[in-house]
Amino acid sequence: MSLIVMKFGGSSVGTPERMRRVAERILARRAEGHDIVVVVSAMGDTTDDLIDLAKQLNPNPPAREMDMLLTTGEQVSIALLAMTIQAMGGDAVSLTGWQAGISTEPVHGRARIADIAPSRIHEGLKAGRIVIVAGFQGVTADGEITTLGRGGSDTTAVALAAALKADLCEIYTDVDGVYSTDPRIVRNARKLDAITYDEMLELAHLGAAVLHPRAVEYAKQYNVTLVVRSSFTDREGTQVKEEAAMEKGIVVRGIAYDKNVARISIMGVEDVPGVLAKVFGALAEAGINVDIIVQSGVQDGKADFSFTVSGEDVDAAMHVIEQVRSIVPYREATSESGLVKVSIVGAGMVSNPGVAAQMFQTISSLGVNIKMVSTSEIKVSCVIGPEKFEDVVRALHTAYGLDTNEEAFVGGPQVRR
Repeated sequence: MSLIVMKFGGSSVGTPERMRRVAERILARRAEGHDIVVVVSAMGDTTDDLIDLAKQLNPNPPAREMDMLLTTGEQVSIALLAMTIQAMGGDAVSLTGWQAGISTEPVHGRARIADIAPSRIHEGLKAGRIVIVAGFQGVTADGEITTLGRGGSDTTAVALAAALKADLCEIYTDVDGVYSTDPRIVRNARKLDAITYDEMLELAHLGAAVLHPRAVEYAKQYNVTLVVRSSFTDREGTQVKEEAAMEKGIVVRGIAYDKNVARISIMGVEDVPGVLAKVFGALAEAGINVDIIVQSGVQDGKADFSFTVSGEDVDAAMHVIEQVRSIVPYREATSESGLVKVSIVGAGMVSNPGVAAQMFQTISSLGVNIKMVSTSEIKVSCVIGPEKFEDVVRALHTAYGLDTNEEAFVGGPQVRR
């Protein structure tokens, strides 16, 4: 008997009808003879609604209390799903993250899983039950409830699959696999039969919402067999694995975008050793992630440099920059929000010259200015203004031969948790 971990996102369980459909799918898997562990997100927009409610009462709610509040969303889902399965004749038990043995580091809002001791899951499976686990949550060694951040339920599912040595981890969402780009923008996007961990990790980091980066990291680290498929159809999904066959003539495998990018520029900095270390060290201490970094030429012993951060972090980053001015003098610091990072990804890019040049030419042909560029062996990213980003995505998709004659399937509004 094989063990399968099945994860369902918020849109999959957003209504009673969808909850019943999910229960039917779980019971069908169980009827095939598999042991089943299910990971579930909060229903629909529950998390956003709870956040809005909290901010009505406290504009700056404490992180600990936010974790206490937000974890209730998943507890509602797991209890209702267990009830639904039982009403259909199945045997199911629901467990919170801490009941399932998920221990995390002592950080609120974006904790990382430190360990999993799944003894209660094993007990439930041994008793012949379907075990339903709340995603997105865990507990510290001191007994504090924590959340794993957006996309945390993906991480919960893959981490449980690794800890349980599951034969398969299925991530159910509103699309029927991993596409070459967002099928809401490019309706004839190409569904991939398989994609490598490294390609998927790049796409996830660069804005593709189908899987969370940390979940892909876990899958790669523990060699978890991972499949992304739709909760609305029975179509075959996309397998994420160590190696994937490349289609002939297809060098770029995917196009991702991130609409929440801000650029910060610091001008007139002394060109001496240690300047960048002081600036970015201070940002790191403040918990601010920096992405693309570009330094311009030196003039009169002074240099300018720019970097990107998430749109949510721009105010905090500017505050840090102002604080370090006493130890790193500069002429001026500015920020620009609302930018978009568009990226192409493909493991075959490293051995195919001209891929980046084609990207630059395609973007410029639309009259769009490229503000910043970042490259690696398997990706090229360009930061642009927001006005024509969808046109840019479509044009790049066509330029790299990714268009198909089939219309992509999208089952409903996408909710990542």
